[in-house]
Amino acid sequence: MTATDIHRTIDAVWRIESARLIAGLARMVRDVGLAEELAQDALVVALERWPESGIPDNPGAWLMTAAKHRAIDQLRRKKLIERKHETLAHEPEFEATDERRELEAMLDDDIGDDLLRLIFTACHPVLSAEARAALTLRLLGGLTTDEIARAFLVPEPTIAQRIVRAKRTLAEKQIPFEVPRGEERNERLASVLEVIYLIFNEGYAATSGDDWMRPELCNEAMRLGRILAGLAPQEPEVLGLLALMEIQASRLRARTTPDGEPILLPDQDRSRWDPLLIRRGLAALQRIEKLGGANGPYALQAAIAAGHARARTVEQTDWTRIATLYAALARVMPSPVVELNRAVAVAMASGPEAGLALVDALADEPLLHNYHLLPSVRGDLLSRLQRHDEARSEFERAAALARNVREKNFLERRAAASASAAHSA
Repeated sequence: MTATDIHRTIDAVWRIESARLIAGLARMVRDVGLAEELAQDALVVALERWPESGIPDNPGAWLMTAAKHRAIDQLRRKKLIERKHETLAHEPEFEATDERRELEAMLDDDIGDDLLRLIFTACHPVLSAEARAALTLRLLGGLTTDEIARAFLVPEPTIAQRIVRAKRTLAEKQIPFEVPRGEERNERLASVLEVIYLIFNEGYAATSGDDWMRPELCNEAMRLGRILAGLAPQEPEVLGLLALMEIQASRLRARTTPDGEPILLPDQDRSRWDPLLIRRGLAALQRIEKLGGANGPYALQAAIAAGHARARTVEQTDWTRIATLYAALARVMPSPVVELNRAVAVAMASGPEAGLALVDALADEPLLHNYHLLPSVRGDLLSRLQRHDEARSEFERAAALARNVREKNFLERRAAASASAAHSA
């Protein structure tokens, strides 16, 4: 294995293991900022040693052990400082080996779910809503500030400042590392749901990198969603998010070719969609309807996903209903991205010209200025209208804006195909 391959493997391991690593350390040191620093220290050690020693059989455990040693050293130094302020005559003898066992027990005392604790801590009301989401994506999703900035469609320095300030605030306010109860838990639930879905979306369509999807993030988001559903089984929006993620995740196997190239929804082999995840998602939707919460943002998005899941072909999809659901979603959760998705559904229900009119109405939306899916959708509609030269220009613009390598290549191929069709016309 080359040094480049090893570094890629280390990066992949970090993406998968960093959240658990930080969560376990945060329970021990009670400081999410320090926990992230300790986890990063372990990563640096891995970058130094693994190119020579090779990748361990269990790289996640190796990182945890390295980080644990550093955490224990931190706590030991803290204990020593505290003891200097105590009367030595009343200080019992404490062997170093006993101390290490005690500190290791603190880390290994895994009561409950550390990742859930980490989410609720990062989503504490002492932070702004934007800071909660950014910090949790950083700590649980392992995303860079640039990737988070693209998820929120805001400048990268803004995200970096939010994360630094959030960690400092949690430390200064001595926020407990725990899952809250009662009303406090309900207050934090909305931002927790938002963050979990952002993590899922980063796995479903990665903002950057060599792979279009990162299924491990989708799986982690669904796992956390199921834990939340267990904590709040009567909350329609918790069930709505879970239903949405499971129905969307049912398509994962059909969304790429064997070599990892994207396959869009109309071209997917629906026999490869996971029927178990679809059934679970539809069952959650039924529970939502019984609870009377079908009009919440996540429940509406789950209903849209269900519309695709129930159709055996793209032609059999009830696009009129999906467009109506998007209109309802736009009322409860106004967003230019929702409007862009509604335009796609309208184009499928009423023709590409109707969809293009809605897309063109979004041209001056500031939040969509650098959003690659706006020219991508416009290019697709222009292509369907046989306006191939205009479509080529839109696909080229979309490819220039895309950060994911697979998506960029896909859009470049669409641009080339449009150019060829224009030349042939």
